[in-house]
Amino acid sequence: MAPVSPELISPRSARVVAARRLAKRNFRGKDRLFLAEGPQAVREAAGHRGADGGATLTELFATVEAAERYADIVGAARDAGARLHLASEEVVADIATTVTPQGLVGICRFLDTPFEEIVAARPRLVAVLAHVRDPGNAGTVLRCADAAGADAVVLTDASVDLYNPKAVRASVGSLFHLPVAVGVPVERAVRELAGTGVRVLAADGAGDRDLDDELDLGTMGGPTAWIFGNEAWGLPEETRALADEVVRVPLHGRAESLNLATAAAVCLYASARAQRTGRRTPPASGGI
Repeated sequence: MAPVSPELISPRSARVVAARRLAKRNFRGKDRLFLAEGPQAVREAAGHRGADGGATLTELFATVEAAERYADIVGAARDAGARLHLASEEVVADIATTVTPQGLVGICRFLDTPFEEIVAARPRLVAVLAHVRDPGNAGTVLRCADAAGADAVVLTDASVDLYNPKAVRASVGSLFHLPVAVGVPVERAVRELAGTGVRVLAADGAGDRDLDDELDLGTMGGPTAWIFGNEAWGLPEETRALADEVVRVPLHGRAESLNLATAAAVCLYASARAQRTGRRTPPASGGI
């Protein structure tokens, strides 16, 4: 007797139609749901819980091949309470926004954190994205902030949608690792973070202060918020004026500049190193 083929969800199913429309921002905002594509993002989503304790991952579309290959991820999704839909490759490709989808597409609840909660936690290292419009850059900076051990990321009201599929993919799962606030006016972000004792630094290639000099002077060890600006024109003067200092990353070679994500990684890691060094207990003195 031939094996029974698994039943696949219909391309015309209401669930497929609802998932497909999440590629558009207005539907994401209306439904407060977004897409997480690929095994890494789905794995992290399955392990994430919202502030209310509810599961972030609500549904999972998977091809039969992907469900077998990533059985552990599918199992974690089911354990989290997500509804599994087996689908053809064509259906998954229709829902996904990548050219070559990996067979798994999750539907997730919005997970951004209210800005006031981030401030109340008195963070030591924060990345503030002001006027950042490219979703790939936004997601990559979020990934860098996560890797550097930042406590939070803030996307201002002039920045790209956090849940843009390209931003979610570029974060490579880091979106599920640290608090992210969205839609915060940059003036409010600076004012309230500074009110908790955070030193606000604006990263700009034309800055008056040099990152190397800041490190040499020992000024980087305290709580810090870095403001990163637009990919093409950097930070406007009114935003630069909000910061305690405007700091440039030194270019020791012949490169004209650094892209946003690279500059953010350098700045965040410089702060992370200074903060960790400052918290170490000096070795006891004495001879051998």
